[in-house]
Order: sequence, then C-alpha cells, then structure tokens
Amino acid sequence: MKIKQLSVFLENKPGQLCVMTKLLAENEINISAISLADTSGFGIVRMIVDDPEKAQSVLSDAGIIGMITEVSAIAMNDVPGGLSSVLNALSAAQVNVEYMYAFVSVRSGKALMVVQTDAIEKAESVFQSSDLHAISPSDIYRI
Repeated sequence: MKIKQLSVFLENKPGQLCVMTKLLAENEINISAISLADTSGFGIVRMIVDDPEKAQSVLSDAGIIGMITEVSAIAMNDVPGGLSSVLNALSAAQVNVEYMYAFVSVRSGKALMVVQTDAIEKAESVFQSSDLHAISPSDIYRI
C-alpha cells in the first residue's frame, strides 16, 4: 500500500535530530518509523508520521527542509525468510529496491517494511498479486 513518508535534511552536527524530534513532539506529531542515513555534512531522516503535511509545515516554519514522498508499506510474517519472500517477488518482477527500513509491530505480530523502489506502481502490483499483506496508511500511522 502506498503511504506518505517525510524525508528531512539535517545538518550533521550535535543536537539537530533533537531539535527536529522536539518540534514534532511539541506539535503532537507521532513518529511510527524512522531511519537516519548520514553523509559528511548532512543526514537524511526518513519518517512515517501520523500527519505528514502538518509535520512538513512545522519543520518548514523552523527552517528545516522536508519533502513528502510516496513509498510502499508491506507486512510480512516475522519469521526467518519473511523479508526474502518480499525481495524475491520484487526481483522476479525486475523491481529495484532503492532503500528500505523495517520494524516489528507488537500489535499485529508482523514485520512491517517501508520500501522505495524504482517503480512504485509495479511494486504495488507485485504486492497485490502475491501473498503479501498491504498496510493501509491509517494502520501504519498509528502503530
């Protein structure tokens, strides 16, 4: 299922991540999933939040650059080989994974993966036609 992800560009120095998360907390924006990748000067924080548009606005007002993109979210059994089955399905369809991050939902007992591919519509079709479980935006935003 396609969901909205907020990607934020932060200067790679102490306290920047703290400032961002404090702004979100003060504005009652919940983070469901987060991933941080760094470079020498900047970091890219990718987040699934319960109100992406509000989060982007709050951060923008504070001078923090953020961008909303669509990514896929998929649930899989939290067992050895669960991730491999998702990747096999994408590989068979010639869909390349650009990045991903995953976490386990205690409520559902499923492993949840957020994935960006080079062909999101094709990836969505693969997920729908296979034995994989799509996640609705409302479900993932409140995990």
